[in-house]
Amino acid sequence: MDSYDPTAIGDAFPSDAWETAAFCGPNGGNCVEVNLGAHGLVGLRDSKLSAGPVLVFDDEEWGAFVAAAKCGQFDRA
Repeated sequence: MDSYDPTAIGDAFPSDAWETAAFCGPNGGNCVEVNLGAHGLVGLRDSKLSAGPVLVFDDEEWGAFVAAAKCGQFDRA
């Protein structure tokens, strides 16, 4: 990939594969959506801006983030 357009990259992810956590509730308010469906890439976007920018991580990066979150690395003291 020569350049990265955070808005256009959303087209690379299946539109029916965006998920929010159950904690977000039925309205999907102030949440993020994750999409695990694109060739070893993970997309992350604001649930209120479905046509907006998408952050993209590879599987290794996403795995490292999830592992760190699970062990409390991002907890506020």
